[in-house]
Amino acid sequence: QVQLVESGGGLVQPGGSLRLSCAASRSIFSIYAMGWYRQAPGKQRELVAKIITDGTTMYASSVKGRFTISRDNAKNTVYLQMNSLKPEDTAVYYCNADALRWDSWGQGTQVTVSS
Repeated sequence: QVQLVESGGGLVQPGGSLRLSCAASRSIFSIYAMGWYRQAPGKQRELVAKIITDGTTMYASSVKGRFTISRDNAKNTVYLQMNSLKPEDTAVYYCNADALRWDSWGQGTQVTVSS
């Protein structure tokens, strides 16, 4: 499996931007999909964005056009660029590695959007 460490969370005002990073302990080149999920208080964890090995990306409808996921296989890192942030984006954001036969999760990073 792989260990994942997220970073880049914090407090930002509505309309602001943040970039989350997910650093993997080994190569992610062959991992089928890398994704970002989030969980707000009292809510279920939900998919935010996913990128698979051929570069195909998928986004939740609530973030489409505002968030961009990318993966740098050379750096074993996945990014989530978040623009035009809204208070409803407040959540703990988790990185996920889906290798089909197994998956791994990071510990999460808090994103708070508030004035």
